[in-house]
Amino acid sequence: MNVRLDRLDNGFSVVTEHMPGLQSASVGIWVNAGGRHERLEQNGIAHFLEHMAFKGTGRRTAREIAESIENVGGYINAYTSRELTAYYARVLGADVPLALDVISDIVLNPVFDPREIEVERGVILQEIGQALDTPDDVIFDWLQEAAYPGQPMGRTILGPSERVSAFGQADLSGFVREHYSPERMILAAAGAVDHDTVARTAERLFGALERGRGGAPEKARFAGGERRRVRDLEQAHFALALESPGYRDDDIHVAQVFATALGGGMSSRLFQEVREARGLCYSIYAQAGAYADTGMTTIYAGTGPAQIGELAAVAVDEVKRSADDMSDAEVERARAQLKAGMLMGLESPSSRAERLARMVAIWGRVPAIEETVARIEAVRTAQVRDIAGRMAAGRTALALYGPVEAAPVLDALRERLAA
Repeated sequence: MNVRLDRLDNGFSVVTEHMPGLQSASVGIWVNAGGRHERLEQNGIAHFLEHMAFKGTGRRTAREIAESIENVGGYINAYTSRELTAYYARVLGADVPLALDVISDIVLNPVFDPREIEVERGVILQEIGQALDTPDDVIFDWLQEAAYPGQPMGRTILGPSERVSAFGQADLSGFVREHYSPERMILAAAGAVDHDTVARTAERLFGALERGRGGAPEKARFAGGERRRVRDLEQAHFALALESPGYRDDDIHVAQVFATALGGGMSSRLFQEVREARGLCYSIYAQAGAYADTGMTTIYAGTGPAQIGELAAVAVDEVKRSADDMSDAEVERARAQLKAGMLMGLESPSSRAERLARMVAIWGRVPAIEETVARIEAVRTAQVRDIAGRMAAGRTALALYGPVEAAPVLDALRERLAA
């Protein structure tokens, strides 16, 4: 594995992976500052800040930021999650120094022009409105809120429109001072990159930054609960969350294998029973989501108002039944799906750089891919049955949206799981 990891004296991390034979590279800065790092009055500001980084620096206008990368045929973008904010670019190997210069500029030197703040505020409010009009987007925000009520982890990344409408220059600058310190930053690069060159550039660009004083985010507590909204839609949207391991938990790969066997493809239990055998929906799936200190295995489906009750019952029955009769063949197939999905997904420098940053953020190191594969292959049927039983007996959250009058309440589903 051609992975190298260094840390500057101020805690700034530099991690690279040289991928022989490639002519392109993906480079970026990942900052440990996302939705869960916001106070209540700041909800949505990490995402707002991500937008504003592209609206001008002390050296470049918004147009110049875009043109500097696109003039060489590259691509630049960013995203905000609950734990990280990322600024990244994909360029040819010869243009890596340019990409690093532009990315460092937008991260370190945003000007937060009040006029641009107003322009981007309108864009973000439109984004919030679009999300609220998309049922299979908004239901996952509601599920997150139901699982982690009253906590930063349960709030939306976009934030409520009333808060976004009030953010100003001082709010943005304050969040940067509080969270954009070197020990929270990771420069990750993969593809046609030379580690020593990237590390020297990082030292020049970030080496003088002073360490911050911010503490760790509030620990997440999966409490569970229900969020339901009746609305005249074509489909009833159903999302159920089961408390499951976080990334740092020894059972994370067991949870991933279970979720894959439960609802990870056309051969999964949920697809075969709910769609193929009963025709209750067009699409249904399960996935294991994880954070540093918590996780949630989610089941989602959209169905008709007359089918929502049966679909919910069958879904929880399949979870419970997995604890008793999950087969070796199902586990073997799920392991193969997970392994192949991971390896296929790492065939681009963008996905490799993303993995490097996330591994350093979570574990402070980059496990060899072979190590991860070995952990997946080590999962056994007894472990999958055990975690299915623990999830069935554990905390749950439910979100329903649309014509859901006939949907069971969460307490009824919990009783069914516990029976």
